[in-house]
Amino acid sequence: MKYKRELITNGNPMEKIVGFSRAVRVGPYISVGGTAPVDRQGNTVGINDVAAQARQCFEVIKQALESAGSGLEDVVRTRLFLTNIDDWKEAVEVRKEYFLDIRPVDTIMAVSGFVNREWLIEVEVDAVMADRPDKFHSL
Repeated sequence: MKYKRELITNGNPMEKIVGFSRAVRVGPYISVGGTAPVDRQGNTVGINDVAAQARQCFEVIKQALESAGSGLEDVVRTRLFLTNIDDWKEAVEVRKEYFLDIRPVDTIMAVSGFVNREWLIEVEVDAVMADRPDKFHSL
């Protein structure tokens, strides 16, 4: 079966300028790209507060998944990228608010920085709607 490709946007003007989507869904598979701690106007949320930034990332991800017809319950992998690896415990405490019972696999890593130096974290997730075949989009 061939599935259609659906691009999920959240209105970020950089999506069309740079050529990226907040998320891409192909059938039951959804990938949400590096999600920064920004509000709808593009302003950084929680400057110098990794927990507030992590929470904003997960809220943006939640909205993207819902726009794709999915939700947090379908997440199978999370990736947390931190500019300071010592912030991992604070970031994981926030991750637990969203995924404690869902228990996706996880990767936490340090990076040297992001395009905006105010950002302390970015988050990516992958989701699979494996037990909801009625929600798959085929061509």
